[in-house]
Amino acid sequence: MTLYKLCVFVPATHAEAVKQALFDAGVGRVGDYDHCAFELVGQGQFRPLPGSQPFLGSTGRVERVTEHRIELVCDQRYLGAALRALVAAHPYQEPAVDLWPLLDYRQFL
Repeated sequence: MTLYKLCVFVPATHAEAVKQALFDAGVGRVGDYDHCAFELVGQGQFRPLPGSQPFLGSTGRVERVTEHRIELVCDQRYLGAALRALVAAHPYQEPAVDLWPLLDYRQFL
């Protein structure tokens, strides 16, 4: 089984909806637990360029917004469905998503 760490930045107003969409897609399972996530609140910034359709802000102006960094573990077999669910639930035109393959720490014990 190949696991990935999925990290997404989402405005506070949509954090719960994005998490739920990911959980429904099979993300956030660790052993005998589900709905596992780490969440951190911070400030994001961006500037919409011409041709963009921003959820927040306006073209050419830097926008700062309270965002949640949400990290979850995802089994590779759920990855496609998870990313489709994330994009459907996320309000931004271009969600910021990080994805890393993980090693199973137990193999080193």
